[in-house]
Amino acid sequence: MEHAYNIDSQLQLLDAIKANNSVVLKQLYIANYYKIEALVLKNNGSKEHAKDVYQDAFIAVWKNVKNDQFIPENETALQGYLYQIAKNKWMDTLRSPSFKRTKMIQHELNDLDKSIDQNGHEKNEEQEFFKKRLEQTMEAFKNLGGPCKELLTAFYYDKASLRDIANKLNIEENTARTKKYRCMEKLRQLALSSKK
Repeated sequence: MEHAYNIDSQLQLLDAIKANNSVVLKQLYIANYYKIEALVLKNNGSKEHAKDVYQDAFIAVWKNVKNDQFIPENETALQGYLYQIAKNKWMDTLRSPSFKRTKMIQHELNDLDKSIDQNGHEKNEEQEFFKKRLEQTMEAFKNLGGPCKELLTAFYYDKASLRDIANKLNIEENTARTKKYRCMEKLRQLALSSKK
């Protein structure tokens, strides 16, 4: 049976991480996630973004600890290190051109929603815009790779949960979440490139 280490003791914590102690890794993961989620939500992100950024940051910290690239200087050094890496990853995402384009499309769609008249009808221009955007997205979907098509169809069309998709693909649920996010990014990029 695995020994539950005191998460406040940095040296014990590092030893447990190096030993891949699942109890400690899970405890560390859960104890620090909500700080990152709050950071991302306050800075134009969603819960899905927070999960993706946190997962990437956690893996980076785990690798750095395993490779002796991190040495704690106080009792909360590792937690602060994890927060800083996640914050830097989120700032990189915010600055990325693909994120800016995604936000631009969301803004355009929000503007489209606001342009509905009092009777609930859209103006002809907006209908044409929406129709063209839908055609671009459907065309981009046709050019999407098979695994992404399968995953996105299962999630959005068949309404399968990420857990069910993960079981079907024989992968972890977090991996399925990351793949879904990356497939959506790929679809957005294909749709945006066909707009030109």
